[in-house]
Amino acid sequence: MEKILDRFLRYISVDTQSNEESETQPSAMKELDLLKMLCEELNALGIKAELDEWGYVMGTIPSNLGKDVPKVGFIAHVDTAPDASGKDVKPQIIPDYDGGEIALKGVDGLFLKPSEFPEMRDYIGQTLITTDGTTLLGADDKAGVAEIMAAAEYIMTHPEFKHGEIKIGFTPDEEIGRGVVKFDVAKFGADFAYTMDGGEVGELEYENFNAASAKIHIQGRNVHPGYAKEKMKNAILIGMELNSLLPASQRPEHTEGYEGFFHIISFKGSVEEADFAYIIRDHDTAKFEHRKKMLREVVNFINVKYGEGTATADIKDQYYNMRLQVEPHYHIIEKAVKAMEMAGVKAKIQPIRGGTDGANLSFKGLPCPNIFAGGLNFHGKMEFVPLESMEKASQVILNIISLFAE
Repeated sequence: MEKILDRFLRYISVDTQSNEESETQPSAMKELDLLKMLCEELNALGIKAELDEWGYVMGTIPSNLGKDVPKVGFIAHVDTAPDASGKDVKPQIIPDYDGGEIALKGVDGLFLKPSEFPEMRDYIGQTLITTDGTTLLGADDKAGVAEIMAAAEYIMTHPEFKHGEIKIGFTPDEEIGRGVVKFDVAKFGADFAYTMDGGEVGELEYENFNAASAKIHIQGRNVHPGYAKEKMKNAILIGMELNSLLPASQRPEHTEGYEGFFHIISFKGSVEEADFAYIIRDHDTAKFEHRKKMLREVVNFINVKYGEGTATADIKDQYYNMRLQVEPHYHIIEKAVKAMEMAGVKAKIQPIRGGTDGANLSFKGLPCPNIFAGGLNFHGKMEFVPLESMEKASQVILNIISLFAE
């Protein structure tokens, strides 16, 4: 069998950064480079797989049991986040990590420090894979991709391993919230599924944020500054004022657990006009609706103060808390907990302070909790993944399959 490390390194060498400005699917055609590779690898293993027009790879391993058991699926996304470059990734492999600082050698003076990321100490003695400081690593979610592929290879090379029908799915564009917009759940054919897209070893999640995006446009009025008194409306300053009206204590850097937030993610503008973008998150549905209402009220206040049409808001829901859809099938959570125990991993059931493809899939009729992929510090140059966590995740996949076969 191919080592999971070799798979992972091969997959992160392919640039698959998704593009939130694009209207196509996949949003970036380069995502298809890895999707085509995965489809070919599945077929080479003897697993019937195809890549459809929307960039979804779906594969099936037929049951080798003489009885009917639920069809279980495993899903991961291939795209990396727009937050940092995913091109020309140069990973560093740190065997037998000693607990100290790790120099990210692509940038002088840049270190991955336990003083800033104390969770690093949980992996002393293990093999860590880091970036070189110039790009993200891509463990989100190519670690999940490698884990599923390693499990699939094991099944196909060990015919004595008993299993029901297994479904494998790889998707584009998860990082920009469009990962399963066109995913055909009926075609996929699973009764239940798991996304391998969580963080540190042991994570198991079936609750996630309700999520919305908000684009705010400020229309100012530019006048020569020498003659601007009582005439100029500075769109930059008005936008700053609008942002100040949202509670500062409800920003991501001040929240945790089940606490929601308003997060400004971009700003561009001039005196004449400016655009702000936010994401809005909350686990509680009523609080989520209240947050959207609050933002609209802030926009209305600006329009009363500066004139109608000064501020406009385009607020769109992105995904919802999957707990409502997964909890009635709690046995799939129990199986995941048992599968982790079998692999020597203690399950950490917690809410996702984010979202996964599993949330939208659950609302499409495919209950789909989320299991750890092993990576930490996603979306930036401080990203790293312990090799042993990826190996454990792949074993958990096999254990879940065994439990369903029983």
